Amino acid sequence: MTVAWYPTDQYLERSRLRRFAAAHGHRDFAALHRWSVEDLDDFWRAVDRDLGLQWRTPYDGVFDSSRGIPWTTWWLGGRMNYVESALRHDPTRTAIIFEGEEGVTARLTYGELSAAVRKCAAGLRALGVRPGDRVGIFLPLTPECAIATLAVSAIGAIYTPIFSGYASDAIAGRLRDCDATVLITADGFRRRGQIVPMKETADAAVDGAPSVRTVIVVPRLGREIRLRNREVSWDYVMSQSGDESVADTSPEDPYMLIYTSGTTGRPKGAVHVHGGFPVKAAQDQAHVFDLQAGDVLWWFTDLGWMMGPWLIAGGLINGATILLYDGAPDYPDAGRVWSIVERHRVTHLGISPTAIRGLMRAGEEPVRRYDRSSLSRGGGTSAWSAISGRRSSITRAAPSAPAASSAARPGRRSSQRHSRARSLGLRRTWRMQRGVPCAGPSASSSSAGRGPG
Repeated sequence: MTVAWYPTDQYLERSRLRRFAAAHGHRDFAALHRWSVEDLDDFWRAVDRDLGLQWRTPYDGVFDSSRGIPWTTWWLGGRMNYVESALRHDPTRTAIIFEGEEGVTARLTYGELSAAVRKCAAGLRALGVRPGDRVGIFLPLTPECAIATLAVSAIGAIYTPIFSGYASDAIAGRLRDCDATVLITADGFRRRGQIVPMKETADAAVDGAPSVRTVIVVPRLGREIRLRNREVSWDYVMSQSGDESVADTSPEDPYMLIYTSGTTGRPKGAVHVHGGFPVKAAQDQAHVFDLQAGDVLWWFTDLGWMMGPWLIAGGLINGATILLYDGAPDYPDAGRVWSIVERHRVTHLGISPTAIRGLMRAGEEPVRRYDRSSLSRGGGTSAWSAISGRRSSITRAAPSAPAASSAARPGRRSSQRHSRARSLGLRRTWRMQRGVPCAGPSASSSSAGRGPG
């Protein structure tokens, strides 16, 4: 067997997974794997402590599968809202770096992000949004997008992320299916130098979704737009005073309803809960991607794909800096991704094989042009294609779609309720050196243990 990569001593010294395993007496992968599948209670209690999850009421037990694995419930008796775990960090640390295709940049500290989320929560409550209400988020990946997802979750409502490139019919179908009462959108965004109008698309979608009573418009581009009846600006929402508190929720309370693309049939909604997807996203990033406080994580994605919510919830729970980019990967040229890595000192990069294949057409020069010395981890979301006629050994650090359940309406669960009880524990194998487990660039997909996804 040809080994493509071995971890260095420095890599092993830093490894969060290695420290986690050693702290619990597991000196090799076999022991760590066995623990994750044979003692779920102890394993997930240890994960909780390692992530530093915030609990208003401690849980009595980790899980109950007495009704069968598809109906497993997690964190029994506990009370938690994942937003509190995401916003608890040093208020002076950078939480979000944003870059737009046109070159505009912005930064938010954890303190600034927390204040913005609380203002947005107060504004949503002032508009009549209540726990359990569904809110569509049709936005490019901007700071307002992250703020909106956290604010909706903070008040106990449920957001449905919508791909920024969808046409109005696809948006309307999702809004109707979940009976959304609010849609948050933007005036538009840029792709390859051209303006893509979002507001007009949102208008047509809302006309086909009678349940929507309020539309909130973010001025991403500063275009002159006409606000119709039932529409308000983002600035108006953020200026409202009122209850800024984070709702007291159960780990089993839904916070997100994400739909499949619909390419193989009618889109199916998967209901995710506070103690599920955010916890598994954070654990994936901590133990598979070796994400630590102060690292800079950039996943080239969209909110409408699973990796958008994964980036925001998991990255912030881990106290990292998340980078949000609204633009094309090859504009103005094929070096854009690598220029962003250099400019913002990205340490962890995730990108799809499709995007990589597109960038490969430009050769290696755009890559070598930029300083990539900050980059220590790379990941992708699906199988990697051949590079120069050979399969590449590159980290696959994405969660393997820990879907919750197919549901036509929030609160309506299928017989596969919360398939979080599937085999979701470590879910990856690690290249070994000296008998020590290590999340590394040659990690491959595997199934180990079960977890709250």
